[in-house]
Amino acid sequence: MGGTRVRLRVVPGARTSGLAGRHGDAWKLRVAAPAERGAANEAVLRLLATLLDVRERDVRLVSGHGARDKIVEVAGLSPAEIDARLAEPDRKDE
Repeated sequence: MGGTRVRLRVVPGARTSGLAGRHGDAWKLRVAAPAERGAANEAVLRLLATLLDVRERDVRLVSGHGARDKIVEVAGLSPAEIDARLAEPDRKDE
Protein backbone atom coordinates (compact mmCIF):
# COMPACT_ATOMS: atom_id res chain seq x y z
CA MET A 1 0.00 0.00 0.00
CA GLY A 2 2.67 2.53 1.00
CA GLY A 3 1.88 5.70 2.86
CA THR A 4 2.53 7.68 6.00
CA ARG A 5 2.88 5.87 9.29
CA VAL A 6 1.16 7.32 12.34
CA ARG A 7 1.69 6.37 15.97
CA LEU A 8 -1.44 5.97 18.06
CA ARG A 9 -2.18 5.40 21.74
CA VAL A 10 -5.61 3.74 21.98
CA VAL A 11 -8.01 3.58 24.91
CA PRO A 12 -10.57 0.84 24.20
CA GLY A 13 -13.88 0.57 26.02
CA ALA A 14 -14.24 4.34 26.40
CA ARG A 15 -17.61 5.98 27.00
CA THR A 16 -17.41 7.70 23.62
CA SER A 17 -15.11 7.43 20.63
CA GLY A 18 -12.97 10.35 19.54
CA LEU A 19 -9.62 12.07 19.40
CA ALA A 20 -8.11 12.87 22.79
CA GLY A 21 -5.12 14.92 21.55
CA ARG A 22 -1.43 14.14 21.72
CA HIS A 23 0.28 11.46 23.80
CA GLY A 24 4.00 12.12 23.42
CA ASP A 25 4.81 11.62 19.72
CA ALA A 26 1.55 9.71 19.18
CA TRP A 27 -2.09 10.69 18.78
CA LYS A 28 -4.42 9.40 21.48
CA LEU A 29 -7.74 7.93 20.38
CA ARG A 30 -10.60 6.67 22.50
CA VAL A 31 -12.92 4.03 21.09
CA ALA A 32 -16.11 2.68 22.63
CA ALA A 33 -15.48 -0.80 21.25
CA PRO A 34 -13.99 -3.34 23.65
CA ALA A 35 -10.55 -4.84 23.12
CA GLU A 36 -12.03 -8.20 22.14
CA ARG A 37 -11.72 -10.12 18.87
CA GLY A 38 -10.33 -7.12 16.99
CA ALA A 39 -13.36 -4.89 17.64
CA ALA A 40 -11.26 -2.03 19.00
CA ASN A 41 -8.80 -2.24 16.10
CA GLU A 42 -11.63 -2.03 13.58
CA ALA A 43 -13.11 0.93 15.46
CA VAL A 44 -9.73 2.68 15.47
CA LEU A 45 -9.37 2.33 11.70
CA ARG A 46 -12.92 3.59 11.08
CA LEU A 47 -12.47 6.53 13.45
CA LEU A 48 -9.11 7.53 12.00
CA ALA A 49 -10.46 7.36 8.44
CA THR A 50 -13.33 9.63 9.48
CA LEU A 51 -11.06 12.10 11.29
CA LEU A 52 -8.67 12.28 8.35
CA ASP A 53 -11.44 12.33 5.74
CA VAL A 54 -10.04 9.35 3.82
CA ARG A 55 -11.55 6.02 2.79
CA GLU A 56 -11.37 3.20 5.34
CA ARG A 57 -9.40 1.11 2.87
CA ASP A 58 -6.68 3.82 2.93
CA VAL A 59 -5.98 3.16 6.62
CA ARG A 60 -4.18 -0.03 7.63
CA LEU A 61 -2.97 -1.34 11.00
CA VAL A 62 0.74 -2.12 10.71
CA SER A 63 1.64 -3.08 14.28
CA GLY A 64 0.20 -3.23 17.76
CA HIS A 65 -2.73 -5.54 17.05
CA GLY A 66 -2.99 -6.56 20.72
CA ALA A 67 -1.51 -3.44 22.33
CA ARG A 68 -2.58 0.09 23.18
CA ASP A 69 0.33 1.52 21.20
CA LYS A 70 -0.30 1.05 17.50
CA ILE A 71 1.16 2.10 14.19
CA VAL A 72 -1.17 2.66 11.27
CA GLU A 73 -0.37 3.50 7.69
CA VAL A 74 -2.43 6.11 5.85
CA ALA A 75 -2.33 6.26 2.05
CA GLY A 76 -2.56 9.55 0.22
CA LEU A 77 -1.61 11.98 2.99
CA SER A 78 1.72 13.43 4.08
CA PRO A 79 2.74 13.57 7.75
CA ALA A 80 2.07 17.33 7.75
CA GLU A 81 -1.44 16.83 6.31
CA ILE A 82 -2.25 14.19 8.93
CA ASP A 83 -1.03 16.38 11.79
CA ALA A 84 -2.93 19.39 10.44
CA ARG A 85 -6.19 17.45 10.11
CA LEU A 86 -5.92 15.89 13.56
CA ALA A 87 -4.82 19.13 15.22
CA GLU A 88 -7.94 21.05 14.15
CA PRO A 89 -9.53 22.35 17.37
CA ASP A 90 -13.01 21.07 16.48
CA ARG A 91 -11.65 17.51 16.16
CA LYS A 92 -10.72 17.19 19.84
CA ASP A 93 -13.24 16.07 22.40
CA GLU A 94 -11.22 16.83 25.53
